[in-house]
Amino acid sequence: MTRFAYDDQIAAIPHAVREALAREVPALDPERPILFSGIGTSLHAARVAATWIARLSAGQVRPHAVDAHDLGTGAVPIAPGDQVVVISHRGTKLFPNAALARAREAGAAPTIAIVGQSAPEQAAHHTIRTCPNETAGTFSVSYLASLAALARLAAPFEAAGDAFARALPELPEALERTLAMPMPEAAVGALAEAHPVLVVGFGDDLVTAQEAALKLKEGAWIWTEAMSPEFALHGTPAAFHPEMGAVILEPDMDDRGRSALLREVLTRLGLRPVLTCGSARDGLEAPTLPFAPAPHPLLRPMLAIVPFHRLTAELARLRGTDPDTLHGHREPWKTIMTGVRL
Repeated sequence: MTRFAYDDQIAAIPHAVREALAREVPALDPERPILFSGIGTSLHAARVAATWIARLSAGQVRPHAVDAHDLGTGAVPIAPGDQVVVISHRGTKLFPNAALARAREAGAAPTIAIVGQSAPEQAAHHTIRTCPNETAGTFSVSYLASLAALARLAAPFEAAGDAFARALPELPEALERTLAMPMPEAAVGALAEAHPVLVVGFGDDLVTAQEAALKLKEGAWIWTEAMSPEFALHGTPAAFHPEMGAVILEPDMDDRGRSALLREVLTRLGLRPVLTCGSARDGLEAPTLPFAPAPHPLLRPMLAIVPFHRLTAELARLRGTDPDTLHGHREPWKTIMTGVRL
């Protein structure tokens, strides 16, 4: 069986999260605006962090998650009173660095860079380092390590009690339990024949669906789209066809039955397979792609993404793709993409 560097990175997630949770982080001011920014996987981490603070503060603080391309080019304004947090694993990309530069020029403070351990020095008031450089082009461990650092930033905003902060040390064990869960060979094999793939998530799960879709594109080279269940029921059924596959994240909050309805619609339209991803809880129908219950409801994104990493690796083996290189060793991608500055 082919083993990828991506597999080793996935296995390293619990340790990296444990290490990232142990690091000190600066404090953010709840009285001033907060902008979280990144691109791709880092933007998804930014969206999770913004949601965490909004919900922990019971809506009293409403941060924004902004694409670093928008923030770095001026499409989104930065004011002197803003606090800017930029996430970028390698710390070298064009627009995350441009976003930090614009923040400094605007007089924003503090500016915080969340980067990997091997990233160069960052032009920010504070730099939080997470984990060693990813060895696979399909990032996994750096997303979870960045979320661990962001969870530390978000914890002081909890308006009632400290349940979120107290749950953080339990994360590594929950991640280990998730990694130990079996992968459904038949379901993975069926999905390997599907094209394209739809990943659906409600509420907080939508960001997980977006990150999962990116992983499937990067590692298994399958065009994948993420959307909410209600969006998927409006207009888009006109494009559904039996050659497609789907994965629906089972909601942990009341979505008025829309995810279940969408699953029925997709099944009746002949999509094969229609898989589910959800928390493994006693007394409920077992999801196809399970993950361990989160030690706090808001930490669900850190568990829910792990089955998708494992799914991507298994699909790559079945489809003969390479999650380590993202086509970087093959033409015409090798020539074209090495000439693109990111």
